[in-house]
Amino acid sequence: MHDIKIFHRDLKSANIFLSKDGVAKLGDMNVSKVAKKGLLYTQTGTPFYASPEVWNDKPYDSKSDIWSLGCVLYEVLALRPPFVAEDMNSLYNKIQKGVYPEMPAIYSKALRNLIRRMIKVKAEDRPSCLQILQGGELKSALQIY
Repeated sequence: MHDIKIFHRDLKSANIFLSKDGVAKLGDMNVSKVAKKGLLYTQTGTPFYASPEVWNDKPYDSKSDIWSLGCVLYEVLALRPPFVAEDMNSLYNKIQKGVYPEMPAIYSKALRNLIRRMIKVKAEDRPSCLQILQGGELKSALQIY
């Protein structure tokens, strides 16, 4: 999707479906958008998974989806979202600082590092989809499981 400038804009655990044969599929494409000029500006998505740039009403690109996917992966492994707060202001502050509990140590260092890179506050510090797919961290993490 990112190769053709389509951004999901609401990646969250509730929008990822697993088939009986273990295939993951993205759903709820209602707020996805084609970025004709490379960046998007409209705020959308679920607060727990929204990137810092979305929270700040700044232009964003595919790296915002990477942030959200990192939050989903964290939640799947830690059984809770990385950013939890009592109110929106506290949630905003945690997301802006990138402060969240460490991943459980039972998971490989490669997997924890990958998720840590995906949930970087600065979008330019996050990997692209291609970097994730071609990088050794994902391959190392998947070989263990």
